Amino acid sequence: MMQRSPLGQPSAAGPLGGVRVVDLTTSYAGPTASMYLADLGADVVKVERPGIGDEARSWGPPFSNGMSAWFASANRNKRSVVLNLGSAEGREVLDSLIGQADVFMESMNPVKLERLGLEPAVLRARFPRLVYCAMSGYGLDGPERRTPGYDLAAQARSGLMSVTGAKGGPPQRVSTALSDIVTGMSGALAVSAALLRQRADGTGDLVDVSLLDTDMALMAPRISAFLAGEPEPEPSGGTDSVLAVYQPFQTGDRDIVVAIGNDGMWQRFCAAVGLPELAADPALHDNAGRRANRERITEVVARHLTQRTAAQWLKILAEVQVPSSLVQTLSEVVADPQVEARGHVLPAPGADGLYSVRSPFRLASIGQLRNSRCPDLGAHTREVLEELGLSGERITELARAGAIQLEAGPQE
Repeated sequence: MMQRSPLGQPSAAGPLGGVRVVDLTTSYAGPTASMYLADLGADVVKVERPGIGDEARSWGPPFSNGMSAWFASANRNKRSVVLNLGSAEGREVLDSLIGQADVFMESMNPVKLERLGLEPAVLRARFPRLVYCAMSGYGLDGPERRTPGYDLAAQARSGLMSVTGAKGGPPQRVSTALSDIVTGMSGALAVSAALLRQRADGTGDLVDVSLLDTDMALMAPRISAFLAGEPEPEPSGGTDSVLAVYQPFQTGDRDIVVAIGNDGMWQRFCAAVGLPELAADPALHDNAGRRANRERITEVVARHLTQRTAAQWLKILAEVQVPSSLVQTLSEVVADPQVEARGHVLPAPGADGLYSVRSPFRLASIGQLRNSRCPDLGAHTREVLEELGLSGERITELARAGAIQLEAGPQE
């Protein structure tokens, strides 16, 4: 039987219906984690600063009606409550929220966290059933535990940048918020697992996820290969996979990628594109041989593929079941028939120009997708405080004292 959180009503939309999350995270990793929990049915109360809110609200352009597109992409299905944690009354309201929550999430500076009495040891002692999720740059221990972290620094420090970029060129950042997004996924996964035990025996947990931990996990195959004797990798334009051939190529009009995953696929590829001499070469019959002769193979293949257009090659390769794809621009991605069929792009209801991207999972039990637009700053302060049992008069007093902020409308 589903347990109901004391505050608010459980949602029928998803396996986390009835779970209450109090979310103090900002920027992108933490909000991504809480958004995925919300997508799964959790009631996420996003606690923000007066006047400013989550710093991602100012990330732009682009803005649509004053709302940051970046902020909108990581904050659907949440309610915004504005508390002044510099005031005793604001902290009392937060304390009440946490006391009735299943999950508490934060990405705060450790010094500020300690000053507010919100560090893991303190809250877990007070609320033993609470699942506490700490999101940080480098983790809760180690010499860098107090160092602020950002995606760029994590990509650099983990070695991810050292293997990314054009062959012979300088290291490059993967050009999306990769560390933040995957850290958000990791956090949501761990919180969901902790909630399973919480529901079973009432025991809480401490979830410790960081940007560096995430990027180290992303680098697992490269680190393992290096420690097993592989030479130190450098930027290679994506041509140095453990598999050969597994890289981009220029055709007669634009770039495609070709992913040859096994020996049979190699033989089908060679026959389909008209390179029987490569198929017959005994030195190239297995992946080890193809890796040893990678430069010779890619030179021949690259020259050959320029003889036809991308569309022609993709049709030929699809017929023999060799994985390949155009290197698509974003204008092509959002119009891709498979992307459209799967409903990846989610327009924000009632907010022209704002979109998010659907979570990377589908559950048969969720018949109606949750897709409420990201909240305006403080849009739900009154609603949530009323659920806590505060009277309208008391809420007005708190607003006048500066302990809370009621709905201010869209950001200017």
